[in-house]
Amino acid sequence: MTVLLPFLLGVPLGAAGLCLAVPSSLVRRAVLWLTTAAVLGFAVWALTQTADGSVLAHQVSGWPEGIAIPYVIDAFSALLLSAAAFLVLICCVYAAASGEDRDTFFPPLVLVLSGGVYGAFVTGDLFHLFVMVEVALVPSYVLLTRSGSARSVRAGRVYVTVNLFISTTLLLGIGLVYGVTGTVNLAELAGVAAESPPAGIAMGVVLIALAGKAAMVPVHWWLPRTYPFASPSISALFSGLLTKIGVYGLFRVYAVAFGVDERLQAIILTVCVVGMVVGVLGALGSSGMRAILSFHMSSQVGYVLIGIGLFTLAGLGASVFYLVQYMIAKTALFLAVGAVERVTGSGDLRRLGGIARRSPLLAAAFLVPALSLAGIPPLSGFVAKFALVVAAADAAAWVAAGAAVAVSLLTLLSMLKIWNGAFWGDEPAPALAPLPRVPARLILPVLALSVLSVVFGVCAEPMLALSETAAGNLLDLSPYIEAVTGR
Repeated sequence: MTVLLPFLLGVPLGAAGLCLAVPSSLVRRAVLWLTTAAVLGFAVWALTQTADGSVLAHQVSGWPEGIAIPYVIDAFSALLLSAAAFLVLICCVYAAASGEDRDTFFPPLVLVLSGGVYGAFVTGDLFHLFVMVEVALVPSYVLLTRSGSARSVRAGRVYVTVNLFISTTLLLGIGLVYGVTGTVNLAELAGVAAESPPAGIAMGVVLIALAGKAAMVPVHWWLPRTYPFASPSISALFSGLLTKIGVYGLFRVYAVAFGVDERLQAIILTVCVVGMVVGVLGALGSSGMRAILSFHMSSQVGYVLIGIGLFTLAGLGASVFYLVQYMIAKTALFLAVGAVERVTGSGDLRRLGGIARRSPLLAAAFLVPALSLAGIPPLSGFVAKFALVVAAADAAAWVAAGAAVAVSLLTLLSMLKIWNGAFWGDEPAPALAPLPRVPARLILPVLALSVLSVVFGVCAEPMLALSETAAGNLLDLSPYIEAVTGR
């Protein structure tokens, strides 16, 4: 079955070509859904095979090791692959409910984007990781600006400019790594930073570029200037997938190249704390629903990367769990506020109110992931944050532990800001159009993700066990190296 790993990229790209060749929007939708469902099925199978700590690898086209591009999947990549495919499927259902996928180019662009994300999660080659990042980014440029509005075009200019600069930095870093070490194979780069200071500097450039892709503070300002101006389903898709390539790359590259490095870990923890605070303050200062959620993405990345700063089994396990549940909660929130925007024509909290009276189910579907993001029990966000705080306390990282708790309170305030402004209170003034009811077809995808957030909170033990296995793969590289090199 490992021979199917390259098809995680090849099948979505082939399906994208097929979508361009068929005239029927229903056929294009079917191709998109079936392809994504097939990837999800394979990802779940891979998760069952790697849940014991095993690592699966395949050298593309059967070329010998050192020449072929290795495709590798362990519990960490299998978890993210499963979450990504599931979220793509949910966003596609939402796009069908809203009519967005009737656009001829929507299905092929989403397939190419998702194929790049899948490929990034399973590649074992640094240069191929760069290629997958670009495969995912190119369709995102079009998806962001396809409405043609002045705001989306301006956002597109910022998005393209910043990402091209970050991509150039990433390519430069990878070139430096190859120039110093003679390889870009991740398995062969294990421990390279400790063995060679120049290689450590080169890998540091790669980490900085990946931090930019992840919208980590201080390289975060582009995200709230771009994501709110995409269509609702695309904003949700971007939030669930694109920045997670950068987050995944940070975990993988740091674990491979650096490992335990107390000085670097202290720097990472400091950046995480600053990012958590800056992101949540930006959210509190925003008046648009999607702007608030976009600022929160930078804050939540700070939470996720605490595990790297701790670099313990408990810390990494908590971070992996946090990342998966955060992908689900954030996608649900973007879809929920997107549904509000679609029926009211505005995402400005000053022009909204009373949604809960007309659409109580949507209000409930929003409230669950909002409270989860803030870390309210018994939801998945509480389990994740509690595990992170305990891991930080065990490692005597008291500032990070305290910041995690304090920022959770500010996160709750920003979520209440959306709740009070859009869902609670009185309806808009009579001069504005009366609020229509939100169609059930737009609420159901949000509700599905909200239920999953509850399940991961109430029944957290299996996911925590998988997350700990994923953390073990990041700490002990020997199974990864053996699977790729045979040594």
